[in-house]
Amino acid sequence: MDLSHLPAFALTSLLVELTPGPNMAWLALLAATEGRRLGYAAVAGVSLGLAVIGLLAALGLAALLQAQPMAYQTLRWAGVAYLLYIAWDTWRGAEADEAHAGPGATAVAQFRRGVITNLLNPKAAVFYVTVLPGFLSPTARFAEVSVLSFTYVLAATLVHASIVTAAGTATGWLADGPRVRLTRRIMALALVAVAIWLFTRT
Repeated sequence: MDLSHLPAFALTSLLVELTPGPNMAWLALLAATEGRRLGYAAVAGVSLGLAVIGLLAALGLAALLQAQPMAYQTLRWAGVAYLLYIAWDTWRGAEADEAHAGPGATAVAQFRRGVITNLLNPKAAVFYVTVLPGFLSPTARFAEVSVLSFTYVLAATLVHASIVTAAGTATGWLADGPRVRLTRRIMALALVAVAIWLFTRT
């Protein structure tokens, strides 16, 4: 197993995850409005979703997506649909009464959302298809691909956890009231914009 390219791959993964995307915006708003605990639950879900995609890449799914454009398009459309659902749910949440949602259930819901969002995240799939292979040795096997996939998940987790930690300091400012509704609606519109951007990509 050749891991000579691991440091370069780790740096590349970190740079990719620092670029703006739906995860970054969603996690920042979640931590700012609902607190760090729910933000960290969502980060755990995001990490699991990325890890599953990485495992599938190691098993050869990345090659399948590259050879079958329709498979990627299906994933992209599913991602667009789910982003629009999150946008609608976020907008509705601006007026919905959430008093009956227990803390545990809410944390589980955010974890589940993180998993599903990233299972339907073409950015992650494209990363595994186009970027990861460039750092593999010519005789790479499952173990080598798995190590690089885990490195990417680790870099993503560090970035996302840092975003939640920083955004969580705004929890007091974004107390219940008009500012929460305004923030949720802005986020809902931002998610729609991301969905439109994803829809227009070729």
